[in-house]
Order: sequence, then C-alpha cells, then structure tokens
Amino acid sequence: MSTATIQDSPRARRARGGSASRPPVGAAPLERSRRRMFWAFTAPAVIIYAVLFLAPVAYAAWTSFYKWDGIGEKKWKGLGNYQALWQDPIFKHSLTNTLKMLVVGGLITFVFAFALMLILREMNRRMFARSVLFFPCLVNAMVFGIAAGVLFSPDGPVNQVLKWLGWSHPPQWLATEHLQTMILGTLVWTATGYYTAILMAAVDQIPEYLYEAAELDGANAFQRFRHVTLPMCWEVISVCAVLWTVSSVKIFELILMYGGSSGSQPPTDSWNTAMYVYEEAFPQASSPQLGLATAAALVSLLLVVVFTVVLRRLLRRDPIEY
Repeated sequence: MSTATIQDSPRARRARGGSASRPPVGAAPLERSRRRMFWAFTAPAVIIYAVLFLAPVAYAAWTSFYKWDGIGEKKWKGLGNYQALWQDPIFKHSLTNTLKMLVVGGLITFVFAFALMLILREMNRRMFARSVLFFPCLVNAMVFGIAAGVLFSPDGPVNQVLKWLGWSHPPQWLATEHLQTMILGTLVWTATGYYTAILMAAVDQIPEYLYEAAELDGANAFQRFRHVTLPMCWEVISVCAVLWTVSSVKIFELILMYGGSSGSQPPTDSWNTAMYVYEEAFPQASSPQLGLATAAALVSLLLVVVFTVVLRRLLRRDPIEY
C-alpha cells in the first residue's frame, strides 16, 4: 500500500508556528507589478505635496529666523521673532480669540449639527431641508460682512424692528466689544449646515434595521442617537472635528469685513492669528515684518497639528462592522 506525501503550503506552516521559506524572486510577478504601480500612482501626489506644502513650510521656517521686509537684505534674528510674539499682547489676544473660535465655536456648531441630525432623520423632506441648511456655506464670507453692515447698522433693519417692538436703546451690534460675538455667530451659522450635511450622509449609510431593533427594545430618540447613530458615525465625526480645527484657525474674511471699514484695519480686539499674520505681512502704515509674520503662521500651524493629533487620539475607536 503506497502512501502519498502531501507537502504543506507556506500558509499551513505559518499556522502551525513554522517559518515559511521566502518565495524566489521570479515567483511573485503580481506582487512586483503592484509595487511598481504603487509608486507610479503615489509619486505624483508626493511630489505635488512636497512642492506645494513641505517646501513653502520649510522656507517659512527659515524666514522666521530673520528680520526681513520682503525687499531688502535679510538680517539674522534667531529666535528673536518668537520672543517678540511671546511678549506681544496683541498676538496673545489673537491667539486667545483663535482658541475661542476653535473650542467654543466648535462645541456650539456640533451641538446644533447633532440636534439637526436628529430632526432631519425623522423628516419626510429632509433632502430639501439639508439643501437649505447647506446653502450659507456656499456664499462668500465677504457677502456676510457687507450684509451685516446693512442689517446691523445703528439705523439698520434689525434695530428698526427692535425699536418697533419697544426696545428704546437697541445694542450697537458692530461695536468693538460685540465684534467677536458677531463673527463667532456668523461662523457657527455658516458651518452648521456644512457639517450637518456631512453627518447626514453618514447617517444615510446606517442600516434601518438597527433603528427598528432599537425601537422594539423601547429606545427613545435620544437613546437611538446615543447607542446607534453616534457609534456608527464616529469615524465621520472625528474627520469633521479635524476639518473644523483646520478651517476655524484660518478664518480671515469675516474679521476683515466685519471689523474693517473705509480701508482701515479691524480693531485688534477682534483679531485672530490669521489676521495677525496678514497685518504683519501687509501693514498699512509701516514696513512689512515678514519674519514676524511667518513666525506667527508657524505657531498657528503648530496649534493645528497639536489639536489634530489630540483629537485623533481622543476620538479613536475600533471600527464597527455590520
């Protein structure tokens, strides 16, 4: 009686703890083809990223160590620009305003987005409602600045309505002490629809039977949101948090249009770091300070990187399969 010898495959030997012999070079043409295609598709993106992002950041970092007006000769300053930022009260206040937009504005925006997500999921015409909510983010920020100047001026329609309702002394909406609130409110209003649309796109992918099972178990709307919607949309929520971090730090047009008038700069109390960089790079009454501006820009970049890494760590969850 003859016995047949069955040779183990490399996968079977690895399953039993043995080591698989490395296949010869000519035995994996598909793998080599995949590697060649990987670099063929990846190299253009890496080159563009290096040219358009890494190289400008490196040049900005190098410029931040100099005193330079953009025309004359650079003068080595070392860490002097960063020390000047640390001692500048205007920059400190700008950094505080940036953090307010990032944290306070983000919390308010996502509370409204989650509330609208709960409402829209139960609506029959939610596609139309989603389009209406998304519309403000399509409008340029300069339009909002011009509209605010008309609507909220001392004799504008808003104050006229308040006077008609019996408010004898309506607030000065565009006064310096109210500018930050007006900018933050407009930012929240324009961003809420954008993030609601993204979150609703994720909600549309959740199987309906999960909600039906939750309803059969007696879960109310908030419990369905907590135990079904949030876990299933968690990855999209983390991406939205990163998008908000990036977009809120570079707010510029709203501050310029709300605070500036007749070619004058906005009051420094309303500045954020992006506005600070702009005013240092393109001042109206003095020579440009490009070294100081690039140092402030790098601080803003570092702020975005830190918040992004922290958010990704805090919002990391194991993916849910269904």
